[in-house]
Amino acid sequence: MDHHDEAVAVIARRVRQFYNRKEAFRIYHGSTNSPRKSAFERGRMIDTSGLFHILNVNTERRTALVEPNVPMDRLVEATLLHGLVPPVVMEFPGITVGGGFAGTAGESSSFKHGFFDRTFKWMEIVLANGDVVECSDTERRDLFHGAAGCFGTLGVATLFEIRLLEAKEYVELTYHPMTSVSEAIQKIGMETEDLANDYVDGIVFSLNKAVVMTGRLTNDVRSPSDVRRFFRAQDPWFYLHAKELLSKSLDPVTEVIPLIDYLFRYDRGAFWTGVYAFEYFVTPFNRITRWALDTFMRTRVMYHALHESGHSQRYMIQDLALPFSTAQEFIEYVDDMFGVITPSLSSDKGKDREHPGMLLNVGVWGPGSSRYEEFVHQNRMLEDKVQELDGMKWLYAHAYYTEDEFWSIYDRQWYDALRAKYNATWLPSVYDKVKVDVQAQLDAQSGSWVAWSKSMLWSIWPLSGLWGVYKAFTGQEYLMPR
Repeated sequence: MDHHDEAVAVIARRVRQFYNRKEAFRIYHGSTNSPRKSAFERGRMIDTSGLFHILNVNTERRTALVEPNVPMDRLVEATLLHGLVPPVVMEFPGITVGGGFAGTAGESSSFKHGFFDRTFKWMEIVLANGDVVECSDTERRDLFHGAAGCFGTLGVATLFEIRLLEAKEYVELTYHPMTSVSEAIQKIGMETEDLANDYVDGIVFSLNKAVVMTGRLTNDVRSPSDVRRFFRAQDPWFYLHAKELLSKSLDPVTEVIPLIDYLFRYDRGAFWTGVYAFEYFVTPFNRITRWALDTFMRTRVMYHALHESGHSQRYMIQDLALPFSTAQEFIEYVDDMFGVITPSLSSDKGKDREHPGMLLNVGVWGPGSSRYEEFVHQNRMLEDKVQELDGMKWLYAHAYYTEDEFWSIYDRQWYDALRAKYNATWLPSVYDKVKVDVQAQLDAQSGSWVAWSKSMLWSIWPLSGLWGVYKAFTGQEYLMPR
């Protein structure tokens, strides 16, 4: 703890300096799993990238004490050594504890345990005036729950105690074929009421082809040949395997999957979006090429390449939460408007003040228009439809709302009161952190002859894609300017 306390003291001094000058800052973590473009100025940031340690795993209390930049794979690896596992694990191994807390994260176990931040017992945070405090359900409760999903606009989170559960070696996963969206939604609703299930999610391949998957932790396996793997280069991508099972039979199929393979089942190919990289580079998409290019098809590398190439401005990467009653209409809308996008489904215990109870999370991941103006329009239509259907979007991705639209959806009165109470009104707001400045993007493309020339050059296939791959391969920093 001494090293941690020293690091936090440095951060607190730095925050206090900004506070005395009333100068806004941004928090630099060192990595991101958001498709939003990030920009940092070295003189106007708080660097927390050194907070990446697991300080303790307490087997008696069943808790882990972790710093915010611990990624999911390291957290799971450390807790499994003690026969324990976090109740909610984000499916991309590079997502960090702090990222899941600040940006909102719900996974296939969230119907049972809520969002990732609901698994915390307490946290340490540097307030916007430089004070270091702890908060929990019993101490500064408003801050404990309010800071979740607020993107660091109430302070700098520096430590979390996470609740753990008894782990088992495998997940017994049953694939339930569905022949309609309504059937899939009803099935998810029914399965989430069965608390014998540990995991529930689904994939919609088309309006008449979907699969709902239910998982239960187990130590039972008849023989090694019964175990299905997804994490090795030679293994199938999870969504392709599920689709193949669906094409063979409409009867449920049950498999036994190692726990780590299940938790990070969508890492290879980033759900199904990796196929678009093959299409972009006109590369055959088969078992051999997926094996040969496996290093590039892991989400850590894919996110790096996505940002460096500029393709984050061309792909729709959104997670939306809707009432079960309107989810079918939304999925049919997505199919009609975008066609090629494959939604994923999971159920979350609602945390939003206007949306209590159970919500259906719909992940919309796929290509948008290559024309930036049209891409913005597509995202705006999606936002309008979600609002019309009484849903909301997770803000880790692109947000194109005007400020008035944004605060008509989210509770500004509550948020501003919390910011005032904890001396954070001078920090960037949530809207400031998540908005896409469309005009600035357009100006950057055409503001000068040099900018226009760069934009034209970047539009020549496959220059931008090759640059993204090169930067990802060399591992060069992509968030921090030199």
